[in-house]
Amino acid sequence: MDIVIPLFDRFEPLDAIGPYEILAHVPDATVRFVAPEPGLVQDVLGGLPVHVPTRYSEVEHCDLLLIPGGGGAWTMADDPEFLDWVRHIHTGARFTTSVCTGALVLGAAGLLNGLTATSHWGVIDELEAYGAVYTPERVVRQGRIITSAGVSSGIDMAIRLAALLSDDATAQAIQLYTEYDPQPPYDTGSVAKAPAEILERARTLG
Repeated sequence: MDIVIPLFDRFEPLDAIGPYEILAHVPDATVRFVAPEPGLVQDVLGGLPVHVPTRYSEVEHCDLLLIPGGGGAWTMADDPEFLDWVRHIHTGARFTTSVCTGALVLGAAGLLNGLTATSHWGVIDELEAYGAVYTPERVVRQGRIITSAGVSSGIDMAIRLAALLSDDATAQAIQLYTEYDPQPPYDTGSVAKAPAEILERARTLG
């Protein structure tokens, strides 16, 4: 089971590392990071440089492709070479997936046209400009394409993928091992729940 996660300058760290933590425990699975060029890739927060030895173009096929988001997602969505590679990988992958603004890459590659999809609440208009129909659900499956909402929802998606790639019991065991049992101190984790002043404060964080 070959799982590939592209990293790029200004990637959102939890988008990639959260699913990596879950998917690395899937039996017989190997998770690989790839990048536009081998070397250090810097996250969007500025404190987590990651050394990635493999260029994405060296990968010709995989079972699961997971595109994270972050500030660099717009750059990748404007990169014809990368979009061609995403389309090529999608043709043979069991699942093509995204976290947060990674959905914009899938949209730019033409993979979301006419599909229901999700992403971070701040990019709804951009997502729908690619022909997708936005839904605020945390994880949305449309056949072989699975999208997840903002940042933390990638963990939810990865647990669902663990079940699809193995079985329900394995996914539940991984969830228990990682003790993924969210009990947040505040109930402001979605636009539908957050007061207006909190929403405005959140807009300043991106």
